[in-house]
Order: sequence, then C-alpha cells, then structure tokens
Amino acid sequence: MTERNSRDERVDAKIRCDACPVMCYIADGKSGACDRYANDAGQLVRLDPLVVMQRRVDEGGSLVPFLDTDKPWDGSIVTPNDHFVTAIGAGTTYPDYKPAPFIVASQHDGVDMVTVVTEGIFSYCGAKVKIDTDRHIGPERSLVRVEGETVGHVTTGEYGSQMLSLGGVSHLTGGSKKEGRATCATLLSLCNGDAVDMQVDEGLQLLIQAGQPPIINGVTEDRMRVGCGSATIGMFAAQWQGLVDEVVIVDDHITGVMSEHQAGKVLGWKPSGIKILGRRSTPGRYFQVAEPGTGWGGTKLTDPLEILGPFDSKVAQPGQSLLMVSTTGEQFAYYELDAALLPIALEMPDRLRPSIARIEENCEPALTSVTFMGGAGGSLRAGVTENPVQLTRAVKQALVRVSCGGAPVYIWPGGGITIMADVMQMPENAFGYVPTPALVAPIEFTMQQSDYQALGGHMDHVISIEEALAGKVGRQNDHRLQSMTAIQQRADIPWPGKR
Repeated sequence: MTERNSRDERVDAKIRCDACPVMCYIADGKSGACDRYANDAGQLVRLDPLVVMQRRVDEGGSLVPFLDTDKPWDGSIVTPNDHFVTAIGAGTTYPDYKPAPFIVASQHDGVDMVTVVTEGIFSYCGAKVKIDTDRHIGPERSLVRVEGETVGHVTTGEYGSQMLSLGGVSHLTGGSKKEGRATCATLLSLCNGDAVDMQVDEGLQLLIQAGQPPIINGVTEDRMRVGCGSATIGMFAAQWQGLVDEVVIVDDHITGVMSEHQAGKVLGWKPSGIKILGRRSTPGRYFQVAEPGTGWGGTKLTDPLEILGPFDSKVAQPGQSLLMVSTTGEQFAYYELDAALLPIALEMPDRLRPSIARIEENCEPALTSVTFMGGAGGSLRAGVTENPVQLTRAVKQALVRVSCGGAPVYIWPGGGITIMADVMQMPENAFGYVPTPALVAPIEFTMQQSDYQALGGHMDHVISIEEALAGKVGRQNDHRLQSMTAIQQRADIPWPGKR
C-alpha cells in the first residue's frame, strides 16, 4: 500500500500531456518523450516557437520577433494582414475531436479569411526522394536500409534521376519497434534538411540531403545527364555534322547512333557500317546495350567498345572516325578505323572538344530532392470542422488552400487529402516526431470565412490575427506558447493566405 501511494504521489506531482497517443506524464521542469512539450510549474508549454510568416519587410528593416524574449521588440509597426500564422510550433490537439490549436481570422485583399493551423501527427506519411545521377544505385524494388533497418525501397527511375520511396505506415508501424524508430528518424532528418547515410540492397551506399549533391559510394555527384542517348543525338546532331563520321551516345536506357538516327537522316548523315550489340528499338535507338552500373552512361562499361560488333566491310572505310561519349560528357573517347576496320583509340581532336563541353554545359547540377507525402484525410480534419468530409470536399473544390509550414502543396486526386510538399520550400526544422512512432508535420487550411462557416467550422474558436500575434491561444488549447518567431516570405513561394 505504501509503495502504491508513493507512486500515486509521484504521478500527482506531474502533468499529463495529451498532444499525442503516448500521453506522457511530465515532471516539473522536464520535457516529454518528444521534446516538444514541457512542464513549467504545472502548465504544459510548447517548447518550439510558433513560426509566423511576414509578407513585407522594408528594405533594410528587420523581422518582428514577437514573443521571442531573446530578441526584444524594436518598436516596428506590426501590420496583421501581412502575417500568416504557420502550424510550425502551434501544437497538436489530440484526440482530434477538439478544434485545431489556432483558428485565425484575417483579411487578404479585402476578403475575410480564416486559417486553421495544426501540427498533424502522421503515421501515414513518407518521403519521395529524387537523386540526380546516372549511376545505377540498385535494382528497382531493392530495399533501402538505415543502420541495418528497412526504411523504404528503390522505385521507378525517372529522366536523369534515381528515385526512392521511403517511410510509409508499413515501415513505421508494420515492422519491429527498431524498424519503426529508424524509419521515423530517417524521415525526420530528411524532411528537416539533414543528411542521412543509407545502403541499398544489391546496390550502393548513399549519403543524401535535400538541396545537396548526392554522395554515392563516397563520390559526390557533379551533374545530371542531359538526356538519354537518343535525346543527346537529337540535341547536338548539327554540331557534329562534318566533324566526325559517326557518333555513339552510350546510355543504359537508350543508346543513340548518329548515322541511323532520324536526326542524322534529316541532316544527310552517311551510313558508317557500325553494329551495336543491343536490342534495336527504332532506327538509331538501342536498348540493353550493357548491364546497369556506375560506368559509361549508367552501364557497367569501362570500355565502350564492348557494345560494338564488327563494322560492315561493304560500308565502312579505313580511317573512318568515331566519337563515343556518355550522356553527361564525363566519359568520351575518339577512334579511327584501321585497315582491318578495327577502332583504334586516338587523342581527342580539338575540333570535337567544344561539342563535349556543350554536353557538359547542358547538364544541370546534380541535387537531391525530398518531398514530404502524407495523408491528411484522417481525424485531424475534425479539428477544422465537426463534419470532416466537408473539409475534404472543400479542398477538392479548391475552396480551401492547403499549405505546409506556409509552403504550397500538391494535392493528389482521388479520395482523402493526400498532400506532397517540397521540404526545401519549408522553414527550417518544420518537422517533429512522436515516439509512437510518427512524424509531426505542419498543415494549414486557408479559406474565406463564409466558406469556413458553411462547412461547419468551429466559429466560436476563431481568434483574430491581432490576438494571435499578441500571443493569445485559442480557448481549446491546454498549453501555452514559450515564444513566437518570424520568417520572411520567400519571393519564389506564393503567399499562403492568397485566395
């Protein structure tokens, strides 16, 4: 009995956080398992600052720090209509039958608007990663591992890029606890712009970071290919006319051959008698010339001559010239046929070097792109309206503008509210986590006030933008803000409160 009473006393000395399903008991002066909430003298406090986006900052002016005690207000006039309360640092109302933490009324272009702001807990979420590289990082459907745990897989390659599908509910909750934690940590790091080291089964080691060149097997990628071999032929055919007798663009997917290609035919290119050891698709376009790899054009080739068969002696002539080059211009070689019609490697003639430089010039810098993808069609809709399906319908009718930390999102067609957002367009450290495990992502729903009322919104919980900027929280909140900070709107991103 004494032991039980002692435990009860310990529990009574704590407060319970209901911001996520973990429901932590937090002692005074301590934070919960997610490090997002803390107990300050018996009151639940959101530790990260609420982020407010400012639309206009006078030249040479500064951002208004609001509640950030480390940056005292300098007396600058705050214009409420030029501010947008993001969901970053806003908090989460769990369970979601409660209204969202902030439901903010404002005016934009003379129209009364409402923005519903919440940090959503996403178990159904992941990241789609685009890696600009010609290298074969691993077979499609190969598992991707972080610290030995499966966090996703290689998916369909796109033009000049390899693609990863990471996260998702099957990895977050459908595997072991260790797999779930590793997946959550991977998503959190990638979405917050940090680097993550990962290994592809039957493939390569990757070090990837949003907005940075991928590092593949310890080598930093420099450029994204200009196109497939056929496209490269089409783009630069005229620049090779009269300078060389044959051009072969080596590519894992579609190898191009100038004399057979339609571009060459239009230019009047003479046949060379060349033979390519691959599967001929259409004239001048060959598939499967070599196995995929890290060599020429994303193949395993270190010697491009391996894709050539004997030249046709009825067509080819001794001294005939041949240029072979990869789709990035990183690999190139020049040959001339000897008396036996065998290609002999020679020094690259000066006349051909500008064309190789042109290929390099047209290759964009290799980058890693990370898009957050999550299903917002679940219970968080109840934080917006008492009839959740009305929000879904309003989003599909384009009555509601959805944003993620103020950044625009793509909304997938079909059922629910499935969003995709470029993490590079979002403010720093926009994402958090809860140890369920799940990712915490900011989401805002902005609409005309009349539309909000029509879809059954929580009108009695609306506060003005002036009240929000002054640090007031909605009466539905059971926590207070520690601070508030401001960021400037990026010029390349539309204003999130725009109608």
